[in-house]
Amino acid sequence: MIDKIAWLHLVDGRILSTRSRGKSVFYLPGGKREPGESDAETLVREIREELTVEIDPADIEPAGVFEAQADGHVPGLVVRMTCYTAGFGGTLAASSEIEEIAWLGHGDRDRVSAVDKIIFDHLRETGLLR
Repeated sequence: MIDKIAWLHLVDGRILSTRSRGKSVFYLPGGKREPGESDAETLVREIREELTVEIDPADIEPAGVFEAQADGHVPGLVVRMTCYTAGFGGTLAASSEIEEIAWLGHGDRDRVSAVDKIIFDHLRETGLLR
């Protein structure tokens, strides 16, 4: 099991997604927890590292847990994505590890990872993603 934390940031029916250098698919911003980190600490650190903005810890809200086959790994290896929403300060900008930032809609689900496809479907069902 790969345990990841992700930030769901939606604006006008589109969701912020990132594509890392050397990757062909988009992923929701976030990443793996460091030893001893809480979900909130992981979210704050990962978003700062990837998008150069500061998540407001007081504004973090749970948004669901989703699981799917981990992209690029042996069959049966599952990624669990624990998702949160939160406000932030600063200007969104790709860090050195991120090649591209994109605002994606449900029609872009073929461009994202397997677990993100499940999240996109959930957000569409709830009316948050167009």
